Amino acid sequence: MGSGGPDGGQRATAETARVTVIGVGNTFRGDDGAGPAAVARLRARTPPDGTPAGVRTVCCDGDPARLIDLWADAALAVVVDAARARPACPGRIHRLEPGPDTTWPAHTTSSHGLGLGYAVALARTLGRLPGRLVVYAVEGADTSLGEGLTPAVAAALDPLVERVRAEISRTAAALPDGRRQ
Repeated sequence: MGSGGPDGGQRATAETARVTVIGVGNTFRGDDGAGPAAVARLRARTPPDGTPAGVRTVCCDGDPARLIDLWADAALAVVVDAARARPACPGRIHRLEPGPDTTWPAHTTSSHGLGLGYAVALARTLGRLPGRLVVYAVEGADTSLGEGLTPAVAAALDPLVERVRAEISRTAAALPDGRRQ
């Protein structure tokens, strides 16, 4: 599955998007492609033409500067990425929502380079966090070279997308006039 260019086929412009869903990952590294696969599934399951008005869906390699640019003006940014855990339970979904005092290890690296913790710390310092940031991390089993998700991670996509859609709905309902833009 390709990402459709650097933005992975944006569905709304930055000016109209109040919600940004970012699939982080590399589709050529097995389960590391969970983020882009979730974005593709979200686009396919949201009638009538993919993504609701006011929702921008993009794929990203995880570069901190790019993440910050993608989420800076959003009322809600949902980041979907693969994760490693010990002990591992491939397909398990974690939901993280950093608060104003939450610290994530910014010094860790990932298969994407500096990692999401670094992006959150930098965005906080620069005053460029979105209104709300929610991270869904899916535990992976195999990030070796090759396309395709392991069965456990592939099976987690539908429940994951439903959780992302629920985040979008809650935020849309809370926006002025109940609008998504």
